[in-house]
Amino acid sequence: MHQSIGKKNKIAIYLIFLFILSSTNGKFSNQQKKYTLKVDKIVVTGLSKGKNLEIKNALSKIFYQNILILQKEEINRIIKKYNVIEEFTIKKIYPSTINIDIKPTKFVARVSYGNKSIVGSNGKLILNEQSNKILPYIFGEFNSKEFLKFQNSVKFSKFNFVEFKTIYFFPSNRWDVLTIDNILIKLPEKNISETLNIAYKIISSAKFKNKNTIDLRIKNRLIVK
Repeated sequence: MHQSIGKKNKIAIYLIFLFILSSTNGKFSNQQKKYTLKVDKIVVTGLSKGKNLEIKNALSKIFYQNILILQKEEINRIIKKYNVIEEFTIKKIYPSTINIDIKPTKFVARVSYGNKSIVGSNGKLILNEQSNKILPYIFGEFNSKEFLKFQNSVKFSKFNFVEFKTIYFFPSNRWDVLTIDNILIKLPEKNISETLNIAYKIISSAKFKNKNTIDLRIKNRLIVK
């Protein structure tokens, strides 16, 4: 009788032990899954809902990579393909999330040929993008490097892009601008900021009434028509 009770107690203890062990293993397994450090979530913010989703899908190849050894250069290569982006930050949120915050580029001009792509302040052409903003048109072959230089020169002058109706770029790397008041300013290849300031001063002068062309292409020579 005593032996039977003893066996039953041993079996009960054994079953309890198995239950505790299986519960512990289950918790450990769940914790292990929680802290695998593999990317299982990507959050993209800063652009339209559709564009954020598009970029997130493009980044799907980094899913399930180890977040510790994931190189940001791999993400950079993908994101930089999108010309609509001015700059962005990447943040790893441990154990398994990548946050990408994007600053969109400003729309500053349109090219006059083809599908009339928009030009961003980052100097890149943005295709298939719609904007109701009134922007100056650029005539001539678009050159990103020269455009960025010109944009910087305008920034340090008394003009800004919203005062231009049309911008002309010539193969000699020279620019002309037509203002919203239909005043044509012919610029030299160099010292654009200073030349624009001279033009601004001339336009502000009462002597410039009924004139519509300022030619400042030659240093120390002014032609007003």
